Amino acid sequence: MATISKTLLEAKNSKDCFYDRIAEVKAFDETKLGVKGLLDSGVTKIPRMFYHDKVKDNTETTPSDLKFNVPIIDLKDIDTNSYLRVETLDKIRRACKEWGFFQVVNHGISVEVLEEMLCGIRRFHELDAEVRKTFYSRDRSKKVRYFSNGSLFKDPAANWRDTIAFFSSPHAPNPEEIPEVCRDIVVEYTEKIKALGLTMFELFSEALGLPTSYLNELDSVKGGFHLCHYYPSCPEPELTMGTSKHTDISFMTILLQDHIGGLEVLHENQWVDVHPVHGSLVINIGDLLQLLTNDMFVSVYHRVLSKDIGPRISIASFFKSSFPENASMVVGPIKELLSEDNPPIYKDTTIEDVTAHYFKKGLDGNSSLLPFRLCSS
Repeated sequence: MATISKTLLEAKNSKDCFYDRIAEVKAFDETKLGVKGLLDSGVTKIPRMFYHDKVKDNTETTPSDLKFNVPIIDLKDIDTNSYLRVETLDKIRRACKEWGFFQVVNHGISVEVLEEMLCGIRRFHELDAEVRKTFYSRDRSKKVRYFSNGSLFKDPAANWRDTIAFFSSPHAPNPEEIPEVCRDIVVEYTEKIKALGLTMFELFSEALGLPTSYLNELDSVKGGFHLCHYYPSCPEPELTMGTSKHTDISFMTILLQDHIGGLEVLHENQWVDVHPVHGSLVINIGDLLQLLTNDMFVSVYHRVLSKDIGPRISIASFFKSSFPENASMVVGPIKELLSEDNPPIYKDTTIEDVTAHYFKKGLDGNSSLLPFRLCSS
């Protein structure tokens, strides 16, 4: 740790006191080749724009008597065995309250589909540079776009990753818009994830003591987008992050990750590894569902470490309406969950206001819900 601090200090106090971060970020973005382009160019030292001051934030070693494991929940036979369903609902309820994260197995999507999705996204990111850059864009109106760091010009430090995004609401992209090397699997995978999302919202509703269809009947949870990340191996992983500490601005996120690992969740002030389990999917609660459930379910900080091995591939599917007509929809704690013993913690607000605050602050490590808490809470 001393070596890392010394390296950062030397960088800050270097004779180049006229370092222009904006110029470096702009030059990087104009290559349209992302982090993969940097690595292909043969860099052995990462650019200063990727330096993170808080790489070692909250990395205390977990005491041996407090070894934590992110819950793994088996969904097998829950539709045919009422006892198993009740037992599973209890596990989901506790995982959503205590962790905000869990992994599911026997979720109905075959291992073959999961593996092909990971391979398809890797194929895209490893296309010839001139082909890949034709998809590069920061135009948020595009259904399919390739970029490096969504809020590159706002964040205090860039993350060591590239992304291709597919936006499936209000309408899915035309298949022709999707790169041919991953077209078929992206269409198949996103449809299967949408179906799993409906199932998870049913389980969440029941776990909250609400009618099965309650959450799925809310227009605000419909729609979604998929961020398909590529984390190249990093020559100096101790200086940067794959993804900064953050919470998700969604109702729920379903994540597919490969075997490389690096995803960590903050639990009881300890960073806990979300160890990859073959054939599993990671489920995590987003800020908007924490607001709706009045903290019965929690959206927690998580991050991805940068590594000197790779590439790491992950696909994050976010469930949150992007229908323009729903942006001004009022959201607040679900009235059926409130009582004298459980008064509202959050004021009523809109999806638009929560989302705007989230993107304005960038990945600064702070919850996007803070401004919406009632003063008395």
